Amino acid sequence: MSTTAVRPVTGNGSKVRVGDRVFATTTVVAGSLILAILAAVAIFLVIQALPALVAKPGQLPGEAANFWQYVWPLVFGTVWAAFLALLLATPLSIGIALFITHYAPRRLSQTLGYIIDLLAAIPSVVFGLWGIVALAPFVQPFYQWLGENLGWFPLFAPPVSGTGRTILTAAIVLAVMVIPIMTAICREIFLQAPRLHEEAALALGATKWEMVRMAVLPFARSGIISAIMLGLGRALGETFAVAMVLSPALVVKFAVLQAQNPNTIAANIALQFPEATGLSVNALVASGLVLFAVTLLVNVLARWIVSRRAAFSGAN
Repeated sequence: MSTTAVRPVTGNGSKVRVGDRVFATTTVVAGSLILAILAAVAIFLVIQALPALVAKPGQLPGEAANFWQYVWPLVFGTVWAAFLALLLATPLSIGIALFITHYAPRRLSQTLGYIIDLLAAIPSVVFGLWGIVALAPFVQPFYQWLGENLGWFPLFAPPVSGTGRTILTAAIVLAVMVIPIMTAICREIFLQAPRLHEEAALALGATKWEMVRMAVLPFARSGIISAIMLGLGRALGETFAVAMVLSPALVVKFAVLQAQNPNTIAANIALQFPEATGLSVNALVASGLVLFAVTLLVNVLARWIVSRRAAFSGAN
C-alpha cells in the first residue's frame, strides 16, 4: 500500500510547499542576521567609546579639553571633503546618465554603461595612487593660477600647496569614486521615466532637451536625490584614497588650496590606529562611532526619500 505525504494546508485551503517554507525561513534568518550584526557593531562601538566620551581634559590626543573638541575638526573635514566631491560628481553623474539613456547610440551607450560599472570595481588604493602620482602634479599649476588670480576669495586663499596634495585634490578623487554608483542609479531612474510622457512632449514640438527637462527630470527628482545621498555615504566612509592624498591636520578651514588640510574621520583612524594605545584607541573608536551614526543617518534618509516615490519600483 502506497502512502502519500500530507502537506501543510494554509488558512485559505492552499497547500504550502516545502521549498517555499525553506526559502521563507532562510530569508527571515538572513534579514535578522543583518540586524543582529548591525546591533553588535553599534554596541561594540558604544562600549569602546565610553572611556573617550567621559575622558578628562588633556587625556585625549592633541590635548583636547573633551572628546567633542577632538572630533569636531575630523567631522568638519569629513563633511567638507564629501560636500566638495558631491559638488563635482553630481552634474557629471546626471549628464553621463542622460547621455547614456537619451542621446548616445545603443552600441555606444552599452559600452559606456559597461565602463562606468567597471570603474566602480577599481580599489580605492589605486585611486589614491592616481591622486598622488598623476592628479596632484597635474592640477598644481592650475591651483597656482587660482591662488594668484582669485586669492581674494576665501576658498582659494594662499599660500598654495607646492605639491597639489590638498583637500580639493582629495575631493576630485572622491568624486571619481562616487560617480559610478550615482550614474548607475540615475541611469536606471531615467530609463523608468514614462515613455508616453516623453513621446507626448516630442509630439507637441519639444526639443530633446525640453523633453528631458519636462518629462524625465521631474519624474526622477527623488531618485536623483537618493543617488546623491548614497554617493555621500560612500564619500563619507572612504579611507585610503583620502589618507594617501592629504597632508592632514586637526584644523577647521575652508581654504581648498593650502598644504595644511582638515582630516577626515576614516583617514585619521587608518593613519593613527597602528600606533595608538590606551585612551587613544578609545578616542579613535569613538570617532568611528560618530562616523557610523552619520553614515547610518545618510543611508536611512536616502531610503526614506526613495520610498516616497512608489513609481521607482527598482528600489522599493
